[in-house]
Amino acid sequence: MREAPVGRLAVLVDGRPDIFPVNAIVDHATIVFRTAPGTKLAAASRADVAYEVDGYDLHDGAGWSVVVKGRGHVVRESQEWLSAASLPIFPWQEGRKSWFVRIEPQRVTGRRLRVSGGARSTATQS
Repeated sequence: MREAPVGRLAVLVDGRPDIFPVNAIVDHATIVFRTAPGTKLAAASRADVAYEVDGYDLHDGAGWSVVVKGRGHVVRESQEWLSAASLPIFPWQEGRKSWFVRIEPQRVTGRRLRVSGGARSTATQS
């Protein structure tokens, strides 16, 4: 997960599931992302959420996926906010993203799978 800077945040919005791409980072066994006021911030505040990342390893032709289920909370305490603000989280979209959400994992699952006919890197290592 530490090598995947972009993942998907799954939340409930008006009782229905919704998914948002977010730039996030693993920090002290939690996941932190920054956002602006709006749907993501409201839906992830003191709520159960899921966060998913996946990737593909060109060297061995394998894919992987990790899902974290846990509780999201808005970072409000000043020392925790300063700590979160120092993390290298770089949003894709312009605009002020001065709110941080921390996901406290309750369950982590993952899988690795061989991709049938998957591409592999032909680069040689020196």
